[in-house]
Amino acid sequence: MFPVADSDPNSAVTKPDPFAALRYKEFRSFLGMRFFFTFAYQMQAVVIGYHIYDLTHDPLKLGLVGLCEAIPAIGIALYGGYIADKSEKRGLLIKIFSGVWLASVLMLIITSKYLHLKEDLIVLIMYGLVFCIGLARGFFGPATFSLMAQIIPKELYPNSSTWSSSSWQLATIIGPLLGGLINWLWGITAAYSVIVLLVSISLICIFTFKKHPSNYVPKENIFHSLKEGIQFVFKTKMMVWAMSLDLFSVFFGGAVALLPIFAKDVFHLGSFGLGMMRGAASSGAVITMLLMTRFSPMGKPWRNLLIAVTGFGLSIICYGLSKNFYLTLFFLFLEGSFDSVSVIIRQTIMQLLTPDDMRGRVSAVNSMFIGSSNEIGEFESGLSAKLLTLVPAVVFGGSMTIAIAGITWLKTKSLTKLSLQDINEQTTKAA
Repeated sequence: MFPVADSDPNSAVTKPDPFAALRYKEFRSFLGMRFFFTFAYQMQAVVIGYHIYDLTHDPLKLGLVGLCEAIPAIGIALYGGYIADKSEKRGLLIKIFSGVWLASVLMLIITSKYLHLKEDLIVLIMYGLVFCIGLARGFFGPATFSLMAQIIPKELYPNSSTWSSSSWQLATIIGPLLGGLINWLWGITAAYSVIVLLVSISLICIFTFKKHPSNYVPKENIFHSLKEGIQFVFKTKMMVWAMSLDLFSVFFGGAVALLPIFAKDVFHLGSFGLGMMRGAASSGAVITMLLMTRFSPMGKPWRNLLIAVTGFGLSIICYGLSKNFYLTLFFLFLEGSFDSVSVIIRQTIMQLLTPDDMRGRVSAVNSMFIGSSNEIGEFESGLSAKLLTLVPAVVFGGSMTIAIAGITWLKTKSLTKLSLQDINEQTTKAA
């Protein structure tokens, strides 16, 4: 067992313990922050998606929600990484979450039935508020990536990544289900009221963190600092290919954006049906991640990553072709399971390969590759559905995901033989 080590992040490891990371008090606060924020974010995704499609009945306008979030998140990412590296993490996160809280409150007000706003105006304002949340995300990813490395010792990165991703996925189960249910039973105002409450709890969790000063004091101008982070990423073969694989697989596999259409027009189940479908994928992810606390996929991480991405693409094709609601839930469950394996492997590789004084900037580059690929993928799916119709668009996305995994395998065969220990030893030698 690991000793209880809230006050000493460098406590010695005595033997493997699946709950090791949870024995650190600050990490538990970190999980609380991430859980309640993700809970709110997933509720918000269901409510916004269903509301905009209900107002417009246009797949392209539904896809534009993702694009409105992705553009600012990508545009500000490098600067966000620079700020995360040179800033005290607790104070930075308080500012970020305060902005998200304000945007959520405005969404509550704008969508209220008491304002009687025109539908076109509501859609435009919602796009604007989603844009603001995208800006916050450009800072959020690098800040949390940097913070996590300061509250957990290096040997526990795989365990902490599993618990962090598990809490995230658990929130993505409850969030869509609760968001769809509340919206269905009591309306959009009640749903946004709960969202504001959850963001408030997440903000409170941040106040329990210790102050974490920067490990990086910039000696050059911002442009040289950013260039340094970019050069490090592109010189690290495994990191570049991991980012590229996720970017393109999620870009073409972003068919989750089309779930409101399946819920409303194919299965005729409304917002609660949408919540069930989004929750099915997250259920598969959580169950798989909990299994991975005991059965690690890190024996041959790169090989397992490619297998997981291929399974992810196959699941997308199957759910797109399914005509039965319960069979669709099963395939979405499998999609979440395969995705969770790839998430854990990528997060662990990123944590191991990144030097402490460069975590914010590397995370920013990662965000530009990966962090907004979901939202851009949602736009791609909306555009494909507009041009190809619904089912062909989903099948096309899954097929392209499998093709990307195949190309990556051809280019990185040598990496499939490496164990996690091999990767860690190579990183230590390079440092």
